Amino acid sequence: ISPSMFEWATGNPVTVDITGNLEHVQLSEKEAMVVAPATMNFLNKLAYGITDNSVLLTASNFIGEHKPLFIVPTMHLSMYKTTQVLHSLEMLKSQGIHVIEPYEERDVAHYPDINLLTWQIESIILRGKDLSGKKILVTAGPTREYMDPVRFMSNPSSGTMGIAIANEAFFRGADVRLIHGPLSTSMKPAMKNVFEVKTTDEMMKEVEAGVKEGFSIVILAGAPADFSFQNKFENKVDTAREVPEVKLIKTPKVSSVAVGKAFVVGFSAETVDNDEELTKKARAKMERHGFNMIVTNNVSRHDIGFGSTDNEIFIITNESQMKISKNNKIVIARGILDNVKKELELQRRRV
Repeated sequence: ISPSMFEWATGNPVTVDITGNLEHVQLSEKEAMVVAPATMNFLNKLAYGITDNSVLLTASNFIGEHKPLFIVPTMHLSMYKTTQVLHSLEMLKSQGIHVIEPYEERDVAHYPDINLLTWQIESIILRGKDLSGKKILVTAGPTREYMDPVRFMSNPSSGTMGIAIANEAFFRGADVRLIHGPLSTSMKPAMKNVFEVKTTDEMMKEVEAGVKEGFSIVILAGAPADFSFQNKFENKVDTAREVPEVKLIKTPKVSSVAVGKAFVVGFSAETVDNDEELTKKARAKMERHGFNMIVTNNVSRHDIGFGSTDNEIFIITNESQMKISKNNKIVIARGILDNVKKELELQRRRV
């Protein structure tokens, strides 16, 4: 693709050659720089300060200006695993350069998912690695309570909100574990520390294990089923026979294994007529379960919440309440984590 084609497509001038106009200095006045894909040649040259083209010159200026520089290695896996590349990457990381790891498949270090890539860059530019050192466990999606091997009771949670929170925390430097039920979302988890469960009991056991392993912040964005079947059928119920009589029992509360042992953020999805009723119910739930913070939304609205990419929430603590108006769940996730960070800092000051 020629430089003129890029200029035509973007409406921006394209810098290719090194001239006396100091384009590399002018470009380093921008907020951030992304080199994607970053080749083996580029990585090794940048690590050792070789600046024989405009990209390397500009990147070196960003390093000198202490501005965000992102590099996205993409090449054959055999090249990516060489001693030279691995050493160069460590050198670049030590200088504060953000290396976005490739997706390894077969013999190629692939370009990451473009949506996750742009999201990660945006998060770091806006917040940096402000959650480094935090161990955050997030639940996402519904659970299923089975009547027989093929029939179950569940809810329409897609898992989008929980994955959005987990990804945002991961991009901002936290050690994140995601525990999710059956998902129906196109959003992908960015981290590798992911556990899939089906039932509420399975989700509770994974949360308990995570708390025991030191995850001190637990964000319960999942929607576990509140009821289960008292009597379960081992085989599929034959629909030609009489309709079976079933009795429901309450499932265990996932939060019970975390409250008092971690900073717990609960979620409250309600069907109400107004914000006052919504926050009143959420406060009652927060006090009943002992949450440090609760996030609530009105699921009687069809433009937010379950099955939507948008949400509108209230974030409530014992001493504060704030509303985040309708927005994409990525933005909502950022706001939730901002408030978790703020509340933890307030707790630390009180101590």
